[in-house]
Amino acid sequence: MDIDTFFVSLPHGVRLSCRASGAADSARRIVLLHGFPEAAFVWDPLVRELGSLARCVAPNLRGYEHSSAPPEVQAYRAKHLVQDIDALIESMGGRIDVLVAHDWGGGVAWNLAALRPQRLGALVIVNSPHPGALLRELRHNPAQRAASAYMDQLVAPDAAAVLAADDFAQLWTSLERNGPALWLNDDMRARYRAVWSCGLDGALNFYRASPLRPGAQDLQRIELPASVVQVRVPTTVVWGLDDRALLPGLLDGLDQWVMPLQVLRVPDASHWIVHERPAVVRGAIVAALNVVR
Repeated sequence: MDIDTFFVSLPHGVRLSCRASGAADSARRIVLLHGFPEAAFVWDPLVRELGSLARCVAPNLRGYEHSSAPPEVQAYRAKHLVQDIDALIESMGGRIDVLVAHDWGGGVAWNLAALRPQRLGALVIVNSPHPGALLRELRHNPAQRAASAYMDQLVAPDAAAVLAADDFAQLWTSLERNGPALWLNDDMRARYRAVWSCGLDGALNFYRASPLRPGAQDLQRIELPASVVQVRVPTTVVWGLDDRALLPGLLDGLDQWVMPLQVLRVPDASHWIVHERPAVVRGAIVAALNVVR
């Protein structure tokens, strides 16, 4: 199916650039949220495939591509990111069947599912840590603190300039951390480059606004209320076990916060599992869609 591109203007003044397929009046609806340093286009293959089953919408999160990019760091706190997707779902009829999210998109999705469970029938999380698990691992697991050290580099005032240097050399390295990325062909590189050229500070503000990183001053004092950690939406977590930034320990104990829960551990797949194993991710989405009524 063809990909439609359009803007959605939200009531609180934010505008999201979106990519979509499937009939606009379809009774089934799927929203897909990307992470860093990606953008909505990374979902295109899945959006095309799933468009025969549902209306699929992949927004660029605020700060990315041509979506609104407020300059203030505080504009990227979780409550504002959740407000964007909550309002997007409202514009789609108030409820969707499945919310799919990877990386930072998952950070938004976990919060939305906890705070606004009536908005979705099911949740599919792809290599994105639950906030309770991330807080625990950052506090108590030296290996995860070391793996997450890059977060503290991304909050530096000059981080955007550093990442943009030498044709975004550090960003390409992050995509090839597990070795040559066969999916990263010339066309894909051009699409990444076009998005990054729109500016990186909006995307980096997600990290700057977050208290969940190794160097955060208040890490030991953070208390996460039940309202933001308890998820009572049917949830499938798909996890590439070769993720070097988000270690498998983040999967431990998820059932204390999430119910009902299914965890799919995928060997020989990295943080970029959406590109490496699209059939696995698609299967999880279709399975979730099939159980939602």
